[in-house]
Amino acid sequence: MEEDQEALNLAADWADISQGLRKDLGQQAHSQWIKPIQPGCLCKETGTLDLYLPTEFSANWVSDRFADRLSLAWKIARPDVRHVRILVQPGRRQLPELRLGSGGNPRRAANDGAHGGDSLGSVLDDDAFASLGQGGIGIDASLTFASFVTGTSNILAFNAAQRMAAREEPQFSPLYLKAATGQGKTHLLHAIGHAYLASHPNARIFYCSAERFMVEFVQALRQNQMIEFKARLRGFDLLLVDDIQFIIGKSAAQEELLYTIDALLAEGKRLVFAADRSPQALDGVEPRLLSRLSMGLVADILAADIELRRSILENRLQRFAAVDVPADVIEFLARTINRNVRELVGGLNKLIAYAQLTGQVVSLQLAEEQLTDILSANRRRITIDEIQRTVCQFYRIDRTEMSSKRRARAVVRPRQVAMYLAKVLTPRSYPEIGRKFGGRDHSTVIHAVRLIEELRTRDADMDGDVRSLLRQLES
Repeated sequence: MEEDQEALNLAADWADISQGLRKDLGQQAHSQWIKPIQPGCLCKETGTLDLYLPTEFSANWVSDRFADRLSLAWKIARPDVRHVRILVQPGRRQLPELRLGSGGNPRRAANDGAHGGDSLGSVLDDDAFASLGQGGIGIDASLTFASFVTGTSNILAFNAAQRMAAREEPQFSPLYLKAATGQGKTHLLHAIGHAYLASHPNARIFYCSAERFMVEFVQALRQNQMIEFKARLRGFDLLLVDDIQFIIGKSAAQEELLYTIDALLAEGKRLVFAADRSPQALDGVEPRLLSRLSMGLVADILAADIELRRSILENRLQRFAAVDVPADVIEFLARTINRNVRELVGGLNKLIAYAQLTGQVVSLQLAEEQLTDILSANRRRITIDEIQRTVCQFYRIDRTEMSSKRRARAVVRPRQVAMYLAKVLTPRSYPEIGRKFGGRDHSTVIHAVRLIEELRTRDADMDGDVRSLLRQLES
């Protein structure tokens, strides 16, 4: 009976926590990653709470993106929770452990070579703060400079990050990486950690999110260990703090961070911060701390353009050598998922995982069916009427030809291009598109879409026409 009551209490607490996370993260992220979590057992002796997810992939993802946030939320809700573990549901293959190899760098267990470098689940405990000083624990082994794809939107931040990790003294410190969610600032933080360890093998590195910093700060206050907290924090050679915007309003923590920055800078240590806004836009930050954050170099990472999105997808595909992803699918994803890189890569991962698990072939139709939520969130609402009007202006034909029965090549080809664009740029089904083109059958639309796809691969003029129309419609 006692165990049943405890399970009910955990379920009730999780309902409250989950609701709060939904407001913070948004409906889409919550539905996909947080909602499937099931609380398991809470060990009274160690204070360890197990959280279960249905697949290894989802456990990896949640551990990488939301571990600190989940840990903080549970510790606030229940003082008896001291550690949080993110695991695969019983009966599923468990996550491999994160181990330290020579030099303190994180390595995977020997039987974990098939995961292509995705993040591992890890135990979040009160000793994590101290253990970070042993080298690179907490730094994702897959997030290196070599795996970061550059373009015009991120090259400044990339070069600045490399300079910060080099053996030579940097010309600026701290480095402040500013980027919207999912554009690569966390990747660069991890990459700096890896490269710095390579050039400074005995270095001590502290990587954390601002939320994690808050957890450690509050625990040190409660346990009267502030002297030890300050000594450990100021003993690091490189300080990496992600999502600094979450320290807003925490006056005591801000003051401690300010003193830490001053102490580390005075000793020539290196500091890197990342946030989703510029230092000047951090409301609730005291002026002295704001001044320290902006005194070095503030490097923006702008939204990835279409060329960079293509490059990122092609780079990611190298991890899936056995999977054939057609060029039109890559083009479709690159053009449609344009809000941030994380969604772009996540969409490709989800599509490939679904194809592998079900034995289906990756196709444009499969992408549209399985990525509905991501695609809908990213699409600008382009209408079929707008497409028809733009195509008619481009090919200098009358708008009525989109619905006419004429079969002259000068009319048929623009009509087929418009059908193709309607399928690529709108969520409309084949029958719906057919009705907008004079009540044509869905098979006619399917034929048009496949024909234009094929022509684009072997006819440079046709490919150029479609690219030009896409630019006009998406601008």
